[in-house]
Amino acid sequence: MSRKIKLIWDFRGPAAAKTAEHHEIHLKEYITMEKLPLNITGFKIINDMHAIAFMVVTDENMIVVRDALKPHRGEVYSDNL
Repeated sequence: MSRKIKLIWDFRGPAAAKTAEHHEIHLKEYITMEKLPLNITGFKIINDMHAIAFMVVTDENMIVVRDALKPHRGEVYSDNL
């Protein structure tokens, strides 16, 4: 079983929530174009000045996606969260 990695983009400022929400659209488009095996994306509002967009990739795809999309950070993803 391959590990799942959550790649995260941070957005800050008064438009952070809308920017993160919009960024998720592009992440979904990338998953479709590249035919990636996982289709897990989302965005989360942390507070009124910070929001994140994220996508989950397999360990095998992480380096390629990281180099192409340049996320700000990543963490091991658990389905139980």
